[in-house]
Amino acid sequence: MAAPAALIPELEDVLQHGSPERRAETLRRITSLFLDGADSFNAGHVALFGDVIGCLIEEIEAKALAELANNLAAISNAPGGVVRRLAKDDDIAVAGPILKQSKLDEPDLIDIAKTKSQAHLLALSGRTGIGEAVTDVLVNRGDREVARSVATNKAARLSESAFTALVKRAEDDGVLAEKVGLRTDIPPRLFRELLMKATEVVQQRLLAQAKPETQSEIRRVLAKVSDEVGAKARPRNYSAAMSAVRALHKAGTLSEAELAGYAKAGKYEETIACLSVLCAVPIDVVDRLMAGERPDPVLILGRSAGFKWETVRTIITARPGAKNSSSQLLDIALENFEKLTMPTAQRVVRFWQVRQGI
Repeated sequence: MAAPAALIPELEDVLQHGSPERRAETLRRITSLFLDGADSFNAGHVALFGDVIGCLIEEIEAKALAELANNLAAISNAPGGVVRRLAKDDDIAVAGPILKQSKLDEPDLIDIAKTKSQAHLLALSGRTGIGEAVTDVLVNRGDREVARSVATNKAARLSESAFTALVKRAEDDGVLAEKVGLRTDIPPRLFRELLMKATEVVQQRLLAQAKPETQSEIRRVLAKVSDEVGAKARPRNYSAAMSAVRALHKAGTLSEAELAGYAKAGKYEETIACLSVLCAVPIDVVDRLMAGERPDPVLILGRSAGFKWETVRTIITARPGAKNSSSQLLDIALENFEKLTMPTAQRVVRFWQVRQGI
């Protein structure tokens, strides 16, 4: 510790009369000395460095603080007072490295989660081993990016309350629904609720990624969902529409353009008949799928047949009660449509092709 002691006269002069540049340079020298010997320092040595560094950072530029934060972030015995000061800085360039990996007490983490910016919350959400008290705040106060990050963090502990909040938020966020559904610690009751409310595209992605022991439960819930899709749809007579569409098909003139034209003109029976013939799915199945609240069956049918998004969008808005589909719903539908692969869609459609009446 002779080197730090030799710096005391210089340090006193810097603290009293030093410019920001000189303070920053002195801070670099002190930090370098600490980093060089951190592995061998005892608590007293660390406390001394903490006092010195704490004095130097009282009046210093953000760039120098960010440099200090990056240097100390991975040091397990970095001075606690300095670490807390950096973690609570309003500048995320300073606080970020500390929040992501430095040792901090849970009360400090909770305070930061309750008071700081979304960028601070996002940095916190990726920490290893954050507890329920912290994730409760992150889930309830964080924005969409924070919620997704918490759900992705397998080392984060989530309370049932946090899971409930995430499942609720996942109703309007397919990406979040998928991330929450893939967590092995989600309570079974909430997992079933998530599946019931998730879009069909998300349901199928979850099924594809689930572990074998989970897949049977997912299939059971999905079967129940399928049985309820369009249960309240009013029966329609498709005889005339099917005759007209089959005639076009026989003549070789039935195409995506014809389907889009029917949907745009509001000819619902012809639209359903077209989908049935072009996708080779029984018309009663298509009828029930189209009558449901979710647009996902349309996405799956459209992707399996290679339809363009413009056609799929027109069909979605042609469904009963969907004339005033919000732009947000359509944006989510487009996002899911772009993520859906043709092989995945065709596997689902094969299930519908052989199942008479969902």
